[in-house]
Amino acid sequence: MSRYARQMILPEVGADGQHRLASAHVLITGAGGLGVPALQYLVAAGIGRITLVDPDRIEETNLHRQPIYRLEDIGQPKAEAAAGFAARLNPSVEVHALVETLTPANAPELVAKADIVLDCADSYAASYTLSDACLVAGKPLISASALGLSGYVGGFCGGAPSLRALFPDPPDSGQTCASAGVLGPVVGILGCLQAQMALAALLGLAPSPLGQFTRLEQGRLTQFRFDGAPEADGPRFIARDQIHDSDLVIDLRPEDEAPRKATPQALRLPGYGPAGPLPEPGQRVVLACRSGLRSWRAADELSRRWNGEITLLALGEDL
Repeated sequence: MSRYARQMILPEVGADGQHRLASAHVLITGAGGLGVPALQYLVAAGIGRITLVDPDRIEETNLHRQPIYRLEDIGQPKAEAAAGFAARLNPSVEVHALVETLTPANAPELVAKADIVLDCADSYAASYTLSDACLVAGKPLISASALGLSGYVGGFCGGAPSLRALFPDPPDSGQTCASAGVLGPVVGILGCLQAQMALAALLGLAPSPLGQFTRLEQGRLTQFRFDGAPEADGPRFIARDQIHDSDLVIDLRPEDEAPRKATPQALRLPGYGPAGPLPEPGQRVVLACRSGLRSWRAADELSRRWNGEITLLALGEDL
């Protein structure tokens, strides 16, 4: 146990705490700018098992903020390369790499198997999908997001309010790190905070990181607690294979963005929401777009003139 001597000497950890970490199973979604530092410190701390989910491959543009990857790693799946790094860093930690996209179809099973979940994905849809799954399963969620020189990290679910309680409405901007840029140390700071909050939750430290929100703005950290925030309702995301034949599917993407529709029967209506055909009584609506942002905005408009079930489908780069 000499590897962990400097943290075991802490009264908050000790031998019992180290055993709790070694028995824990952490789910990390995203092996990018946030996932890399979170993975490094959780592996180094002696977490027993980590499931790492990421569908992407390493690109040269990743290297400035994801320093565990090297030039010779370009083209490899991130999840597999990160698992290899983790094995070299601490062979006693079991890291299971899943080269696949997190969806509303596979999220409940992945969440159910974990003790705590880290949302490190640069995806608006993934964050809400994880929050919804964690709220139902009663599992803690440490979610972070970064853009430019700013970002946040919060402890949700597991007895605390969910992400929807703090962010009940769709964001004003659908930009990502790929479209708006990000400075490497920004995601490094937030990813390290995710690891710290995960360790604190697993060790049962007080005050609990669940219900705590930290904002990073131009190098300045501010915090507040949201323990009493009421849950908010809103449309849920579904996976493509969860579409029913009876659904009214609306593809909000124009043809020049996506030549192939979400389904062959989908109606291509980029301006749908405040106008457009209404579903039949009892019929479910599926609103599809790339990130889920346009779908949520269209759902908000549609709900003002129709009170039936509305679901969202984020198709990513699928054409």
